[in-house]
Amino acid sequence: MESGYSERLYNEDLAPAQERNWSTWSLFCTWMADVHSIGGYTFAAGLFFLGLTGWQVFLALICGITVVYFLMNLTSVAGQRYGIPYPVLARVSFGVFGANVPALIRAAVAIAWYGIQTWLASVAVVILALKIFPGLEPLARSSFLGLSYLGWICFLLLWAAQLFVLGRGMESVRRLVDWAGPAIYVAMLALAIWIFIQAGGSIDFNLGSKSLSFGGATLAFFTAIALVVNYFSTLLLNFTDFSRFAPSERMVRWGNFWGLPVNFILFSVIVVVVTAGSREIYGSAITDPVELVGRIPSFVALALGALTFAVATVGINIVANFVSPCYDLANAFPKHIDFRRGGIISAVLALVVMPWKLYSSPIAINYFLGGLGALLGPIFGIIVADYYLLRRGRVDVEGLYREGDDSPYWYRGGLNRRALWAFAIAAFVSLIVALVPALKVAAPFSWFVGAGIGGASYYALMRSAPAPLPEAE
Repeated sequence: MESGYSERLYNEDLAPAQERNWSTWSLFCTWMADVHSIGGYTFAAGLFFLGLTGWQVFLALICGITVVYFLMNLTSVAGQRYGIPYPVLARVSFGVFGANVPALIRAAVAIAWYGIQTWLASVAVVILALKIFPGLEPLARSSFLGLSYLGWICFLLLWAAQLFVLGRGMESVRRLVDWAGPAIYVAMLALAIWIFIQAGGSIDFNLGSKSLSFGGATLAFFTAIALVVNYFSTLLLNFTDFSRFAPSERMVRWGNFWGLPVNFILFSVIVVVVTAGSREIYGSAITDPVELVGRIPSFVALALGALTFAVATVGINIVANFVSPCYDLANAFPKHIDFRRGGIISAVLALVVMPWKLYSSPIAINYFLGGLGALLGPIFGIIVADYYLLRRGRVDVEGLYREGDDSPYWYRGGLNRRALWAFAIAAFVSLIVALVPALKVAAPFSWFVGAGIGGASYYALMRSAPAPLPEAE
């Protein structure tokens, strides 16, 4: 440990990255692993049912992912510049101990969704396993704690596989996403070609079934844009966990460019071809790729489909929901929890909450997870306003690991109360927008509301501070 660093703030996993071998290709593949999943497919397909025409949806997708690209660069470039993970970057604005508030909120969202995504992937594997091996049917009829024996087997297999990858460190994660992302592209392109052939080359891409007025279409258009941003709202905070390993800012920007606008739009094209084609073949659009693969009359296709979608979901889960809590928990207790121990704790918690029960409860999904998600916008607004508007990108890195007067981020007792007040104000408003039924139409915009109010209120509070802002050395 460096001289003067506090054991309550420092361990090797939280320290600035020393090895920087995540190239543009690795970051691009990380985004492919995040986007190319069952959840990503269903999300993109679902946007075509907002009532918009096909070209309107594509325009909304382009606008939405472009917004995400520029927002993503704000935090990921900061992480690359100083080589620090998300919870350490949060120390700059929230204080060295106050950063545990945004870090643990992000961890709670990630752990819950990690369990849910693992379970959803296991359901897909169960469905395909039964089609390939009908003799497993007896295991699917018996259950324990609300999950069939076959469901438990598939769930625990995927759960253990993800823990194994993460337990070998971030380099192992890089190796996984370097081939998992492209692999699902091959499978999706093959599926699109098969659908196109089966549909006889004639596909109606206008999937919307509603007739909207100009005002209704305008609202649906901006709602689609907001939903795209919301989909990436978690990684808007912690993509610095990955960009910190990139050798240069240029590589981060290019990795984000190829992985977000280019990759997302191309993937969306494949999704709409497959979804629209499924309606031509089966009479109704199928938004679940697993169900669609299950209808292909080929044993080899079924086997490859099961393996590919399982690997893809493992990839997105590790990127979006597993890496973050490892760092977030380590940040809370760096003396006792490192990256690997944080992964074990996260995996166990994701198992204990029994995600199949959590997912089946509308109250849990809409209020608990929806409420937590609404808190991510204010955190983003505060961190960005602090880093770019107040400090102009200047950070005293060593001060992030020191206590007391040795750290410009000590504030009062390690907490920046102005950041916490700004967060409380913005979170209160964004939670109302997200959860009050009467504001349902505005709910998709809760992230923007929270980010705007959080950033503005934090800037105002800090500018009115009697003491000057701490500057980097």
